[in-house]
Amino acid sequence: MSARVLVVEDERTLADALADGLRQDGFAVETTGDGLLALDLGLNRRYDLIVLDLMLPGLGGLDLCARLRRAGVGTPVLVLTARTGETDQVQALTIGADDFLPKPFSYRVLVARSRALLRRAGPRGVLTAGDLVLDRPAMRCRRGTAEIELTPREFSLLELLMTRPGQVVTRRFALDEVWDHALAEETNVLEVYIGYLRRKVDQPFGRRAIGTVRGIGYRLDPDGG
Repeated sequence: MSARVLVVEDERTLADALADGLRQDGFAVETTGDGLLALDLGLNRRYDLIVLDLMLPGLGGLDLCARLRRAGVGTPVLVLTARTGETDQVQALTIGADDFLPKPFSYRVLVARSRALLRRAGPRGVLTAGDLVLDRPAMRCRRGTAEIELTPREFSLLELLMTRPGQVVTRRFALDEVWDHALAEETNVLEVYIGYLRRKVDQPFGRRAIGTVRGIGYRLDPDGG
């Protein structure tokens, strides 16, 4: 699963443990311990799930969730909190949270509830570019009838390109969307993964679907190259 998850938790040890566990389970994870920064991220980046603590510096979790909902952000929100009272649970669900998990909690339960929320949000569908097919619900890729094995990161990068066929995807946008945390503009990790993709989805089939826009970024041929 390559769902993008934002973990908003100011207890650093817990945030790091959650991020490590979720990454091992196939999620792409970003973390922050500040409520105002989390609001900015939630408004300006695409996430499939937000795991949200209530006790945060800058902006409390309830206010954060309420502001996201007022702004029209429908990303599923799973609330984590040491507050176990019925009033807090009702309030969180009333202002727009989708589920509530009191601390201490079982990590496996958290993963199960996260996946349930993602299923409830609905499958993201199948993307095509000529005979290049990316089946997002099944996490599978193929050229015609030939199956192509992709890592979660490669899958996410190809997904980003295929959701914008014919459009230029800038380096900065790709780095922000696909990697778990902000990377310096000078890093060559994007070029490395573009190379991986070309060697898997283009070169074996004599295609050139993934083009370079020099000095700007990359573009996917809507016809699949």
